[in-house]
Amino acid sequence: VQLQASGGGLVQAGGSLRLSCADSGSIDSITVMGWYRQAPGKQRELVAYILSGGTTNYVDSVKGRFTISRGSAKNTVYLQMNSLTPEDTAVYYCYMGFMSGTYWGQGTQVTVSS
Repeated sequence: VQLQASGGGLVQAGGSLRLSCADSGSIDSITVMGWYRQAPGKQRELVAYILSGGTTNYVDSVKGRFTISRGSAKNTVYLQMNSLTPEDTAVYYCYMGFMSGTYWGQGTQVTVSS
């Protein structure tokens, strides 16, 4: 299993970005897909996840601004991030939980300027 994350970049406060994460093509069953982030000097934080049944959950700081969704392609997950603030600056990591284990993407940098 190899996860490829993309979509990060530099954006001004109030702007938007859409992160994408795709699996290389595993046939294993997915139980959960989600995103963590890690800001400089801080612990990794769970941002959002979506279960195989469609249930989603978000950290309080992004509720109402971020939306996690599954793509039409198998094993693809998106994170739509709106109304970004400098506090959202971090490296964002996608992950996918399969029956065989949990796998991580390589991380994509999101930088929000004030």
